[in-house]
Amino acid sequence: MSKRFTPNGIIPAMVRDGILYGAALLVVAVIVWFSTQFVWLTAIPVLLALFFLWFFRDPTRSIPTGPGLIVSPGDGKVEEAEWIETTEGNRVRITIFLSVFNVHVNRVPVGGVVTSVERREGLFLNAMKPESAVLNEQTMIAIDAGGYTVAFKQIAGLLARRIVCNLKVGQRVERGQRMGLIKFGSRVDVLMPADAELRVQTGDHVKGGSSVLAVLRRDDASPTTGGNQ
Repeated sequence: MSKRFTPNGIIPAMVRDGILYGAALLVVAVIVWFSTQFVWLTAIPVLLALFFLWFFRDPTRSIPTGPGLIVSPGDGKVEEAEWIETTEGNRVRITIFLSVFNVHVNRVPVGGVVTSVERREGLFLNAMKPESAVLNEQTMIAIDAGGYTVAFKQIAGLLARRIVCNLKVGQRVERGQRMGLIKFGSRVDVLMPADAELRVQTGDHVKGGSSVLAVLRRDDASPTTGGNQ
């Protein structure tokens, strides 16, 4: 993931990309100010700079602790929470739509070891369309949480043009850990064992790293550490 910028003072923490975009647009505003008689035009790049600074915000989250908890990898609205059939058997799939107004930093849903990171090029359909889960550009990550596997996808949307994932196969991760972002409108899907007890339903709004999507009540669902990330 892009580096996190944590200033002192009233400015919130953000992904460093926000600083880069914002600074570039402020330079444009200065050029417009000095090179045109339409001074009011400077408002356009200034407003865009403020938008990028806000869009790339990266707030601290309180990560829940306890055995078998699966947290949301992103902020947004739950569009689907259903049981589906896959090549590996029945799974629970939760689909979360991230609008342009949501925080777009993504987090790891469970602690464990990364067993797969698969990047696929594709289309940029509206992320709310069901076919976007298959046809759109995406990254799919699988994590062995110790006795069970949770997989999740970062799926590009209509406006998204870049997916950032900083996880590698063999890497050990903690629940709620920052792992990347999707720039602008997008979607995240989470696939978990079919016996997971859902804690959300369609229409719920969730926060990455802090909202519990489901619980696995198993003897092998060992607790993972959490904290402010």
